[in-house]
Amino acid sequence: MSINNIAFATKFATELDKLLVQKSQAAILEDKGMAAKFVGAHEVKLPVIGFAGLGDYDKDTGFAKGAVSVTQQVFTLEKDRARSFSIDREDMDETGIANLAASVMSEFVRTKVAPEVDAYTFSTIATKANGAGQTVALGEGETLAKNVYGLIANAIGKVNDATGFTGEDIVLYVNPTVYAALMATPEIHRHLRVDEFKHGEISTKVQKIDNATIIPVSDNRMKTAYNFGNDGFEVAGGAESVGIIAMPRNAAMLVKKTEKIRTFSPDVNQTTDAYKFDYRLYYDVLVKDSMKGSIFTYTY
Repeated sequence: MSINNIAFATKFATELDKLLVQKSQAAILEDKGMAAKFVGAHEVKLPVIGFAGLGDYDKDTGFAKGAVSVTQQVFTLEKDRARSFSIDREDMDETGIANLAASVMSEFVRTKVAPEVDAYTFSTIATKANGAGQTVALGEGETLAKNVYGLIANAIGKVNDATGFTGEDIVLYVNPTVYAALMATPEIHRHLRVDEFKHGEISTKVQKIDNATIIPVSDNRMKTAYNFGNDGFEVAGGAESVGIIAMPRNAAMLVKKTEKIRTFSPDVNQTTDAYKFDYRLYYDVLVKDSMKGSIFTYTY
């Protein structure tokens, strides 16, 4: 019996995409429409339009003149990551290779790919906000235990202020330290409500404060800097912890141009007598110029 390499790869790649959405906390930022613009291109330019404000109307000269400026925001995908796996022919009979491959690749996505995508996404977003001075902080002498709710409320308020209190959907990513302090605060339970959060086909129960959805993220995915090498990723020296990222849901776009798996049977694998599986993810997180002022962080 032979494996239909193309059919298996196409079907399994779809399942991998669903798994990444389920296991990655940053996956709710995924923009498939933007990803489609990158097909056949390494970079995409989007127009950014600027206007002059209103001026006084003059009965003699009429309308105040103003120009419309159009600049181009260039988006380029930076992260092209991949891994190849092999299972020796003698270690697996042909009829069971599909099930084993699914288990191996699913575990790889769950334990290696999703954490790296989250780490890169959150560190990139936090670095941009920190660099622009868009931060919140505890007051002098305050601790998370004493005023975590005030810190959260401040972050939400700043996002709402930046967006004009238009009811934008806000996502509130918090690390375990902030989340634990928040859940231990009696005041928070008067403001929390359970809601349905949807992303594509995936629907989950979440906790919300006003128009902000609280999403807890593992500590190892919430640092300001990482090193991405040939054996995964690790926290960079001197990196800070990211306690909070408060942002409109549409402020950043997680774009996956390529998420692909290729399969090869031992008969076509020219390197070893083994089943070979190649996984590639070409992606980046892109922050819109028009929304970059609406992202706020708490780091320590």
